[in-house]
Amino acid sequence: MDEQLKTRFIRPPLKPFGTNLYVAAGVGITVGIGLLWWEPFRAPPASAIILLVSAIMLLLGYKIRQGRELSLTLTFMHLQFHSHYGGWLAKWHNIERIGQASVQTDGWYEPIPWVGVSLKNYDPFLTAICPRVATKLLLDQRILLVMAHKRLSDPPFELEDILFDDTPYITADGQTIKGLMAMLANRMRYNRELLGYDFFISEDFLDCSAAEFAGLARRYLAAS
Repeated sequence: MDEQLKTRFIRPPLKPFGTNLYVAAGVGITVGIGLLWWEPFRAPPASAIILLVSAIMLLLGYKIRQGRELSLTLTFMHLQFHSHYGGWLAKWHNIERIGQASVQTDGWYEPIPWVGVSLKNYDPFLTAICPRVATKLLLDQRILLVMAHKRLSDPPFELEDILFDDTPYITADGQTIKGLMAMLANRMRYNRELLGYDFFISEDFLDCSAAEFAGLARRYLAAS
């Protein structure tokens, strides 16, 4: 396999706000300790407040930086999403196509900062995804469906009907899936009809632009 197509780990950019909180907390702790050193009798109340605020900023900064976790892995076998609340996996042989998503405006297709993924078979994806991630996909990506629906001059269905469609989904081997996973399967079907892809990856999870990541992913797909 191409040397450049070995396992690659994608992490989102470090959030500047988290780093700034760390810096501010460090300054606050230094000031608080300095006051205690120079004014040991008069400074304790002010130092206590400064140190308390600094500790809170330190904890907030840590929490924000924790969000910068491994988000995607590309290997010769699959594309996988990871998070502290779970993940999903799509094998290359089950991916039909992948590319930067777009929405239609006045006959023109306008690129948006999302990467779209189309699957050949929904069943493996639905069995590999955890419920919390499925819920986040439904919530976080509904704006894309809303955008696409509003741009239709004569939509074939009402928006409310497709956003919360939990019609049971029948797998290839005849099993019936209900509830959350059925809603995800139906949402993927509507996504494909209106946006051309089944689900999406936000540029916020990437260390490059959506277009660049789509190009990289297509190289893995072609080599699989």
